[in-house]
Amino acid sequence: MSNVITVGMADYKTSKTPDILMTAGLGSCIGICVHDPVEKVGGMAHIMLPTSSGHAGVNLAKYADTAVELMIQDILRLGAKKMRLRAKIAGGAQMFSFPGKTTVLKIGDRNAEAVEAELKRLGIPLLVADVGGSFGRTIHFDVGTGELKVRTINHGEKVI
Repeated sequence: MSNVITVGMADYKTSKTPDILMTAGLGSCIGICVHDPVEKVGGMAHIMLPTSSGHAGVNLAKYADTAVELMIQDILRLGAKKMRLRAKIAGGAQMFSFPGKTTVLKIGDRNAEAVEAELKRLGIPLLVADVGGSFGRTIHFDVGTGELKVRTINHGEKVI
């Protein structure tokens, strides 16, 4: 029987099979899920911003450049092997439109780019990304199978 573990905003959790990790309210935020298919362990982070630069002493789970590595360290402590880790991401929407502010406020795009850069830096392949658009997402990640269920209002549900 699986246990659903909620991952809050600016938070991450790691777990083993048969648990399901879930986060809601992914607008411009990115939900990143990392999985070891052999050990059947994984983690999910709900990342709000791309970089922690200039924010010393704050919640490191909030930022792509710190949360991804912290979560991966915890996944490795659960028995995962780095060479087997695989990632999936969702979120990164442009939830609001501000005329004349085309580059500054594209936080969803910047979040997705920062998460992808961290994965590349750490040598973890990104299998699939469901990012962008102008709609929020709720995701459920099965740490046993690596299946990521993405649910959206008015856009249905899919498994990636």
